Amino acid sequence: MMLDATKQDVQRSLLEKELESVGIRLNKSKPNIYFKVKKGGGIAFNSTCPLTKIDEKLVQMILHEYKIFNAEVLFREDVAADELIDVISANRVYLPCLYVYNKIDQISMEEVDRIARQPHSVVVSCNMKLNLDYLLESLWEDLALIRVYTKKPGQPPDFDDGLILRRGVTVEHVCHSIHRTLAAAFKYALVWGTSTKYSPQRVGLQHVMADEDVIQIIKK
Repeated sequence: MMLDATKQDVQRSLLEKELESVGIRLNKSKPNIYFKVKKGGGIAFNSTCPLTKIDEKLVQMILHEYKIFNAEVLFREDVAADELIDVISANRVYLPCLYVYNKIDQISMEEVDRIARQPHSVVVSCNMKLNLDYLLESLWEDLALIRVYTKKPGQPPDFDDGLILRRGVTVEHVCHSIHRTLAAAFKYALVWGTSTKYSPQRVGLQHVMADEDVIQIIKK
């Protein structure tokens, strides 16, 4: 999220509220709550940890507001009512976000230091080209990105045009990134890199890729 450092925290707060209102949660993980609607039996309330922000009565009130009178709810972490509502709604999106504050050349050093110490925040000046290298490093780290390079049979890897993917992707995700029909025609893949025990290693669709891996896909 690109922000104007001269506007302090006002701009960020407004944008976060707009995203919250449409169900987008930034730098948050999905609440660890098991929730299942049932046909009968009333409300079954349980927790595996002490709850300091919510209790059984409040849970029942919230569920009744949603016309839910039979359900099983199991709390595996201490959460607030808003997070339970997110789970009930089942339409929230949880996204990582890096806050990039531009125009730091127009504010005081004290303010730059304050902003830079905030979580998931990077300060830059595009006009003066300040801190842009650190921004690039932070993008890779905070957004959990990796590079995967492709290789055609009998040719060297294409290191000039790598695929930018999220950490934890499988060979199947790589296939979809190249072409939507490739996974259906997939036979096996050869992978070189840190995700393999030896190079090249023959792998299937569920093999998890690592940063800077090279992949050659063999079709049926």
